[in-house]
Amino acid sequence: MKAIFDDRQWRHDPKHFMANGKVMPSPEQPARIEKLTAGAQAAGCTMQGCDDAGMGPIAALHSPEYLVFLQNIYERWQRIPNAGAEVIPNVHPANRTDNYPRSAVGQAGFHQADTACPIGEGTWEAAYWSAQVAITGADLLAAGERAAYALSRPPGHHAYGDMAGGFCFLNNSGIAAERLRAKGLRPAILDVDVHHGNGTQGIFYDRDDVLTVSLHADPTRFYPFFWGHADERGEGRGLGYNLNLPLPRGTDDTAYLKSLDVALDRIVAFGADVVVVALGLDAFEGDPFQGFAVTTPGFARIGAAIAGLELPTLFVQEGGYLCDELGENLTSVLTGFEAA
Repeated sequence: MKAIFDDRQWRHDPKHFMANGKVMPSPEQPARIEKLTAGAQAAGCTMQGCDDAGMGPIAALHSPEYLVFLQNIYERWQRIPNAGAEVIPNVHPANRTDNYPRSAVGQAGFHQADTACPIGEGTWEAAYWSAQVAITGADLLAAGERAAYALSRPPGHHAYGDMAGGFCFLNNSGIAAERLRAKGLRPAILDVDVHHGNGTQGIFYDRDDVLTVSLHADPTRFYPFFWGHADERGEGRGLGYNLNLPLPRGTDDTAYLKSLDVALDRIVAFGADVVVVALGLDAFEGDPFQGFAVTTPGFARIGAAIAGLELPTLFVQEGGYLCDELGENLTSVLTGFEAA
């Protein structure tokens, strides 16, 4: 399997993270790259760089207003007297239809859902190339590869069409799926991150040409809280094309795999001919977020179950945070898939 990465993704180095009113270092550290690269190589992946497909595939999902914001906000922020080192919102509109301010502070509040997506000097460059990595992976599948792994970092599944959130800026998995759709394929997005892929759901919620399926910790008491409930099924033409499978905190291998079977059945029913896996490894029992209790061998079973679809599959990296087993869990998923 080919694995794609670009060195410019190192440039995003967030410092700020707030949880329960306490400011802490961000869990989405560049050091994740080292562990994930080692995990991909241990799975036998051949590492390669990515192509630059330009802004078109990104702008297919993200508004030009938002993309201009991402490209320019850091420089604008630095012109604010006594501004902090990173762009962090402190005020938000009540609705997406509220007035769009000219102020950098106001626009930060409009385009950043929370304080977990600080924008630093290298954020736009890293996010751009993270998306290009996913696009290259999609192109490999369209050209006939059975599977590929996109080491996309920063991750993407919490990013809406015009809003960052939860460590995410550009929706890499969604961009890859849209790229595949534009090439005449019928993609399904399978999100196995412990957190609901709310941005992905939001982007495709009223569409019937991309299926979105997410297994995640019950958001009643878990991020992202407001999205990811079982009754969110899509709307308009998209009604019935979004499936959420919220699971209790502490869900183990057996219960997880049982729900995964439901997700895979829905993908078959959709008639997908390609799958984009939003690969969060934070369902691991030792992940810092402590949402699920999936084991390292359990990830191999997840990979094997996905391989059972017998469809071209792009794994796009989402969550999975610094712990000793992070690379091993990636190896487990990819080898489980390859061996099936």
